[in-house]
Amino acid sequence: MTARVCVLYFAKSGELSGLKEEVLQVSTPISGLDLWTLLLRQHPRLSALQGHVVLALRQEYVAIDQQLLTLRDGDELAVVPPLSGG
Repeated sequence: MTARVCVLYFAKSGELSGLKEEVLQVSTPISGLDLWTLLLRQHPRLSALQGHVVLALRQEYVAIDQQLLTLRDGDELAVVPPLSGG
């Protein structure tokens, strides 16, 4: 089963991917780790954020691990790099 997901790229992830957003067809269920791996295949430059990025699905943070996520058509997935400032 697959779902059409809108991926939003914020700050540095947008610079590295060259996009603000895109729609991807993603297998579901999928682990957070496999989802991140898919994004790295699409945009290898995102690897600069490895270990420092978080994903948010439907505006809730999800772990980049083996836990399975169930995606639905129209879901929003945000790629959020570390924020700096003070």
